[in-house]
Amino acid sequence: MHIVDDVPELGDAWAAGDLTMVLVLDGFLDAGNAAAHAATHLVQQGGEATVVATFDVDQLHDYRARRPPMSFVQDHYEGYEAPRLLVRLLRDSGGTPFLLMHGPEPDNRWEAFARAVREVVERLQVTRVVSMGSVPMAVPHTRPIAITPHANRTELVPGVSPWRGELRIPSSAQSLLEIRLGEWGHDMLGFVAHIPHYLAQLDYPQASAVLLERVELAGRLTIDLTDLRAQGEERDEEIARYLSANEEVGEVVEALERQYDAFEQAEQSGSNLLAGDEPLPTGDEIGRQFEQFLAGLDGTEGDPGRQDP
Repeated sequence: MHIVDDVPELGDAWAAGDLTMVLVLDGFLDAGNAAAHAATHLVQQGGEATVVATFDVDQLHDYRARRPPMSFVQDHYEGYEAPRLLVRLLRDSGGTPFLLMHGPEPDNRWEAFARAVREVVERLQVTRVVSMGSVPMAVPHTRPIAITPHANRTELVPGVSPWRGELRIPSSAQSLLEIRLGEWGHDMLGFVAHIPHYLAQLDYPQASAVLLERVELAGRLTIDLTDLRAQGEERDEEIARYLSANEEVGEVVEALERQYDAFEQAEQSGSNLLAGDEPLPTGDEIGRQFEQFLAGLDGTEGDPGRQDP
């Protein structure tokens, strides 16, 4: 790992003792590409970026599990897109500097990765780390996007978690990092958006905008979300057109709406999101309907089943 020690652009943030680092690791926690799309938006809105830290991806990445793309042009290879895990210095809409760590989730050496991030936090005097993620859930796209907040100190948790009790879940480098930074005395909090499972393979900019709204508050930043919201409206229109032309798919969404509304009504009694007032469609039913659904959204208007070459 390499860290740039002399970063004069951070002088004001250091003087104020208030520097946020936003963290997005592509891979496990990114249904609907919501977090990755949000990170791209930050880079596009953040002006000229300065790379202040780089990680040795060769030590962290499993190339056989996630093979980087390249091009084959007639008789030779070119355009290899090497995976990169970087920390960039950006500015928000009001000119406030912040850091963005973005790249593929490490496949190996999670503990070493956590120690490397600790070095970044301490040498660049980061005040707080704010992470973003997204998971597929049995929720309809016609209802508000739910968010699970989390933090390594209870008083940092923004809002109320929709969950009660304990859930055993697969770990991630991002979640382990939150634990380790807490043990080392550094604040980390984050947000996980709940993505309709039938949209998990598509870009879902609506969720990216909701995540960045939370990051604004937690990181004390100002972010222009106009473009993201416009993209979200376009996606909503695409989905609505497809559902109006495909009654069976619409029925599945309606079942999810009824399930979601039943949960909302029963929330005070401690029911969870999958509480069964009404049975959900089976996995096979959902799979059959939404194979067609996803193919339709990827096709051309007027021919929802057609795939681009």
